[in-house]
Amino acid sequence: MVPPSMTSKGKVCLAYSGGLDTSCILKWLINDRGYDVVCFLADVGQVGLLYLLCFYNPCHTGGGRMNSLLNNLQEEDWEEVRAKAKKLGASKMVIMDLRREFVEDFCFRAIQCNAQYEGRYLLGTSLARPVIARAQMKVAQEEGCQFVSHGCTGKGNDQCRFEGRNDLLDFAAKMGIPVTSTKAKPYSMDDNIAQDPSKPPPADMWTRTNDPTTGPSTPQGVIIQFEKGIPVKVSFEGKSYTDRLELFIALNEIGKLHGIGRIDIVELRAAHLDLEGLVMDGRVRSLRDQFVTHSWSEILYNGLYFSPEREFVENSLLFSQQRVNGEVRLQCYRGNVFIVGRSSDTEKLYSEEESSMDSLENFSPVDTTGFININAIRLKKYGLQKLESGESLAKS
Repeated sequence: MVPPSMTSKGKVCLAYSGGLDTSCILKWLINDRGYDVVCFLADVGQVGLLYLLCFYNPCHTGGGRMNSLLNNLQEEDWEEVRAKAKKLGASKMVIMDLRREFVEDFCFRAIQCNAQYEGRYLLGTSLARPVIARAQMKVAQEEGCQFVSHGCTGKGNDQCRFEGRNDLLDFAAKMGIPVTSTKAKPYSMDDNIAQDPSKPPPADMWTRTNDPTTGPSTPQGVIIQFEKGIPVKVSFEGKSYTDRLELFIALNEIGKLHGIGRIDIVELRAAHLDLEGLVMDGRVRSLRDQFVTHSWSEILYNGLYFSPEREFVENSLLFSQQRVNGEVRLQCYRGNVFIVGRSSDTEKLYSEEESSMDSLENFSPVDTTGFININAIRLKKYGLQKLESGESLAKS
């Protein structure tokens, strides 16, 4: 960072979306604080990419905020945002296309990890934060900024943020900042979806997925190929995609058509989980699920991506995925993803012959006796302890 000039308080790089909060911050930094402001906006694909990694649950405010973000920004006119920033006084507006970086560095890691926070939230917004923050710091350095700024609040739950919106609206009106919100409706319809959890969301809220009940009457087949736990090829209806960004976008279109992603897990995650059951060592998978998935998800959710513990955990994740190579065939139909087959040309962990109860290949029934005797040593000792204390072994 370079020192501020003698004629100004310095230069700020503001993470700017063009919405109410950041537009007010922009005007406040310029007019009330006297800073030169460079606005920065990250295009991470918004709906097109994040949709595949998240699901909506009306009881989960994180999912609500995710849908709000996606619906508001999917079809954003970047030039309109650029013009608004300039009108409000920004010295420059920098818009960066981070979609490929987001997919390759973050989305694929989440798929490899089967990442989810508290067993249900698929980390949509949490995955986007590090790539945005990293790019913002790069822009700040390139533009000679001494400071960075953003519009995130100090509290995480939407219900804690409703107070104060009227002050922002008053400030916007005073400064002539064009906004779509009003005091009667401080949030758009999509922002308000985190409401009474006992009631279903309104039907017209779903702007990014078709109604599953009116979707195509014929299931759509899709084949996803993985290498080291990462999707490398998607094929359907005679078309194939190998570019990492393009295959994400293609799956998103399939998901929208069939109404997938509202409740159930989505295509890539479902396929990856299924393939692991075929090619991944059971004990390694168990340890990954217990420690790596939980720890990595929690680290990302808590905003600690740039930490030594994330790098430590991620090395274990990459090792666990070295042999997750294969193909999964699935069908998409009216809000659901059905696995119809899986195979691997390179991994030989599964043997149909050895799995058969009728086969004795590489196995002798005599081996079972030793296994039982060894495990019985400890259990017999435990049983004797219970008898000595007067407990009946007929009760559990």
